[in-house]
Amino acid sequence: MDSATNQPEVTPFWQSALGLVGWIILCFTAAGVGSSFTLPQIETWYAELNKPSFNPPNWIFGPVWSTLYLMMAVAVWLIWKNAGWVNAPHSLGMWCFQLLLNTTWSVIFFGLENPKLAAVEITVLWISILIVVVMFWRHDRQASLLMVPYLLWVSFAAVLNFSIVALN
Repeated sequence: MDSATNQPEVTPFWQSALGLVGWIILCFTAAGVGSSFTLPQIETWYAELNKPSFNPPNWIFGPVWSTLYLMMAVAVWLIWKNAGWVNAPHSLGMWCFQLLLNTTWSVIFFGLENPKLAAVEITVLWISILIVVVMFWRHDRQASLLMVPYLLWVSFAAVLNFSIVALN
């Protein structure tokens, strides 16, 4: 914030671009960690679980999650670029927290093979994403709206998780 004009300082293009790249790398690093627990289990433990009829084919998850991670990165980048850590520390911190929860779900569900605990965790994840959507709305509505598909997908994933618990 420029104290003389009370206007946000303009971020130089290169700094903004590097910031976007950084947020994208962070998102896809989280995705990679989660995938390292998920992929080995797809053809083994997960294949043996009883799943509901609305369970999507395995191939759909990669493209959907890749798109969502990219949208999440752009959303947080918009908040970082337009409000920054000084003006939006809680929003940015909460976004980082939900990303940690996102990765943790894969560790619990696939790594620990514990759908019951993962159902509890995904509930906390869903609440944290909703909080991020609300917090982002205060700073940048476009950023908030970019998080909505993620919230919807995690809603579906939660229903799927709870269904797997019920069927197994």
